[in-house]
Amino acid sequence: MENKESYELFKIIGANVKYYRKLYNLQKGKMTQENLAELADVSTALIGNLESEKINQGISVFTLWKISKALNISVDKLFDESNFDNRSLSI
Repeated sequence: MENKESYELFKIIGANVKYYRKLYNLQKGKMTQENLAELADVSTALIGNLESEKINQGISVFTLWKISKALNISVDKLFDESNFDNRSLSI
């Protein structure tokens, strides 16, 4: 995968992680980066890096699956770019 393509993919994934984490806050209760990291059994730094627009953080499919399970969403939602511009906005 080209560098530009991987950057765009990671940007979409990160925006979706942030979007669904904040949506979880609104619908089900508090979900901080720390809470999500604990539930997904990953580091808080990984979640922070994913959600940051400045860091190009790679991630395994297994880790994406664990994050999706912690957020109670299907893993394909993390790749959804249909509302990407809206997801980068704060909820």
